[in-house]
Amino acid sequence: MIRITLPDGSVREVQEGTTILEVAEGLGPRLARSTACARFDGELRDVRERLAKDGALVLFTAGSPEALETLRHTATHVMAQAVKRLLPDAKLGIGPAIEDGFYYDFDLPRSLTEDDLAKISDEMKAIIATDLPITRREVSKKEARALLEKRGETYKLELVEDLEGDLVTLFEQGDFVDLCRGPHLRSTGGVKADAFKLLSVAGAYWRGDEKRPMLQRIYGTAFEKAKDLADRLWQLEEAAKRDHRKLGKDLDLFSIHEEGGAGLVCWHPKGARLRRTIEEFWYAEHDRAGYETVTTPHIGKADLWSISGHLGFYRENMYSPMDIDGVDYYIKPMNCPYQILIYKTRMHSYRELPIRMAELGTVYRYERSGVLHGLLRVRGFTIDDAHIICRADQIDGEIRRVYEFSMNMLSAFGFDTFDIYLATRPREGKAVGEPERWEQATAALRSALDARGLPYAVDEGGGAFYGPKIDIKVRDSLGRPWQCSTIQFDFNLPDRFDMTYIAEDGRQARPYMVHRALLGSLERFIGCLIETYGGAFPVWLAPVQAAVIPIADRHVAYAHDVAAKMKAAGIRAIVDETSERMNAKIRNAQLQKIPYMLVLGDREQEAGAASLRLRTEEDLGAKPIGEIIDLVRRTIDTKSLGLT
Repeated sequence: MIRITLPDGSVREVQEGTTILEVAEGLGPRLARSTACARFDGELRDVRERLAKDGALVLFTAGSPEALETLRHTATHVMAQAVKRLLPDAKLGIGPAIEDGFYYDFDLPRSLTEDDLAKISDEMKAIIATDLPITRREVSKKEARALLEKRGETYKLELVEDLEGDLVTLFEQGDFVDLCRGPHLRSTGGVKADAFKLLSVAGAYWRGDEKRPMLQRIYGTAFEKAKDLADRLWQLEEAAKRDHRKLGKDLDLFSIHEEGGAGLVCWHPKGARLRRTIEEFWYAEHDRAGYETVTTPHIGKADLWSISGHLGFYRENMYSPMDIDGVDYYIKPMNCPYQILIYKTRMHSYRELPIRMAELGTVYRYERSGVLHGLLRVRGFTIDDAHIICRADQIDGEIRRVYEFSMNMLSAFGFDTFDIYLATRPREGKAVGEPERWEQATAALRSALDARGLPYAVDEGGGAFYGPKIDIKVRDSLGRPWQCSTIQFDFNLPDRFDMTYIAEDGRQARPYMVHRALLGSLERFIGCLIETYGGAFPVWLAPVQAAVIPIADRHVAYAHDVAAKMKAAGIRAIVDETSERMNAKIRNAQLQKIPYMLVLGDREQEAGAASLRLRTEEDLGAKPIGEIIDLVRRTIDTKSLGLT
């Protein structure tokens, strides 16, 4: 007999080899019918899996994230079966469920088209209508190899060799067999024909290795209800309109050039103005928060990166060395080591701590070309880095301080919905530092989160090898998460660089160090802002805040006078002197997402006024220039999300 602990704490004894589904049936027929998957000993499991040891069991029914993941995983197998029926020579790669859908990689005899997606979708609906039972089989590796060799599944054969143990699992539905761990629904009819959609085809290297074959990846999404699919498709349509790469070009913000190098961003005047506005705000807030800003070099000797551990643990993400006077130098992938060297230029007393150093430091990391994506995944980017060096008794207060600072900074940009995660110590052998230090650091992070009162999830074992962390993701207007702030303890670098301070008893002591980035990288954060606001930034961030539009040539001089007054008040204003008609000028300003348009004609010039229009197409009528300036300044100074 084995003992199964249920979520309510009760314990059931069952025969070894009992399936999870049989356990569910013992708890009630309704629960058994609705159970999609389970978690046993912390891992997601298929309901047909047989239990072989004591453990904790949680059952998941429709409506849970786990059930949705299982549905999507089943949809990948339905899609793969459809592809094999239509293209029998197709070879299977991998097909997981992902956060917002699913994909499957195929080695195909030809490139897929949009028409192919429609045919695959139709075949999937036929498979769903047949409601094929999905069975789980546990077989020896030898048996799996024989089956996969017979079917010509060379990629699956490679995966078999990488699996631990002597047994593997196969899932079958009709004529389709796949090597897979699961979990899956009990039949193909569990995927709703009106609640899935194939979205696109992309290239993907086998196992993410650009030296391996390029496969074709079909992306799709699936939901439990058709309405949820409709909502998701609307979100995708809106996201396409807000794509920062498209808007970056349309609004003349930035460009990336093949001649200059993939993943290297050129900021155009308007994009640079947006970036500078963010930087100026960042510096001002850090000055108020008690940080000292520093600037460090872009390259460093190999010795520096060897001490920090980057050459040992991060070498594949660093660029090749440069030979300078016979010594290898590397362009920096991180800012931390140089800030530590600044700290070590002299001995510090316990009275001086905490020391808070901050830097807008540009780093360079090698990213494979296949993952580069506009501003969101680049090779050269600027991190709003800071390192807090403190005593053990200061940890709790400093973590609370930086957490509050992070939330306030993000709120200033209009974000008010967050996903927050506390990542704890990895499993034994994957972490440095004494367990007591981990416990103290994790407790400090947890205390800061609890004090704010916002919900958070615990990512068990998700910390880096050098310390626990808080990750903060913001949700944009479409509900999409964007990774921004990270508050990260580090037990590794203080030891590697032998960082010390003179403690109260006169002895040398090791300080604690906290890495901290509030916005993340400026490039990614600006990409997030572009998509969040669809390029229609809050007034304080808008590269151009007002367009002054003279109706005729005789109004141009007055237009420049008005623009000069606005610039003197700190408002970013331009004059549209083109020969376009007034309505075309207004339309152009709206397309450029300029918040305010000041239209000037004879009456406005005589009255020292302007007809004020908003990018939202509202016409506020004629107003004195001074009143307009006060209105614009008020929206800037309050960082208002509105225009009036």
